Amino acid sequence: MKDDRLLIITGLSGSGKTVTSRFLEDLGYYCVDNLPAKLIPSFIDLWRRKEVGIEKVALVVDIREAGFAEEFPKVLDSIKEKIEPILLFLETSDEVLIKRYSESRRPHPLSGRKSVRESIALERERLAKIKDRADYVIDTSSINISQLKEILTKRFLKRKRLGMQIVIISFGYKFGIPLDSDLVFDTRFLPNPYYIDGLRDKTGRSEKVRRYVLESDETKKYLKEINRFIDYLMPNFQQEGKSYVIISIGCTGGKHRSVVLAEKIKEHLKTNNYKIRVYHRDVYR
Repeated sequence: MKDDRLLIITGLSGSGKTVTSRFLEDLGYYCVDNLPAKLIPSFIDLWRRKEVGIEKVALVVDIREAGFAEEFPKVLDSIKEKIEPILLFLETSDEVLIKRYSESRRPHPLSGRKSVRESIALERERLAKIKDRADYVIDTSSINISQLKEILTKRFLKRKRLGMQIVIISFGYKFGIPLDSDLVFDTRFLPNPYYIDGLRDKTGRSEKVRRYVLESDETKKYLKEINRFIDYLMPNFQQEGKSYVIISIGCTGGKHRSVVLAEKIKEHLKTNNYKIRVYHRDVYR
């Protein structure tokens, strides 16, 4: 039985191995790129003994390693005496590969004094036997990154839909916008509890502060628009293959309004079964 905890990705240079590796990292795989074939059995032995503390592994191996085409089949045979990995082979048409190399302006690993077309032909020839042993062969000639991820999700990982992970961060503009934000919403135009006696020293987690902010008609309208916008974006993000989104909500100090709205947005998103974490970055500054 094939063990999907150990994936080996190989294929033609420029066919999408890097995209595949990054996507697998989002799924929780520990990805190792260009590990020499002779070191694979030792790495797998460590992994199987739980000495590296890793549950799922994806290895990217290819023609960049000298002697790969000759060495890897032998290594694969030795691995299969202990565990059955899944071997994924990516390929692409010559015309598409030539275009990709032209756009990236990077040399083919086998180029030397050969043209790109000649290098691709040589790589196909050297990898033919490895391709024949693959469990999955995916042709990326006519698909984009989103479609590749969809194929991996449905066919390879056998999951219909990946759960979107959403992190909501409340912050204070005076301390700077979180640099890794995907979406940023400003709440500084909403009624400010800071100027209300008895609320200034409390935070947005206080029921009194929460009530004060949410009773405003402006807050109600703004929340409605934010939720509508997020409801539109999230399915499109998922369709694009995005699995992790950071939504940042800011007010002046990050203590009152941003905290309240972050919690309300979390409540709204929970109804759509997203995986959500909330982090109030500046609430105690």
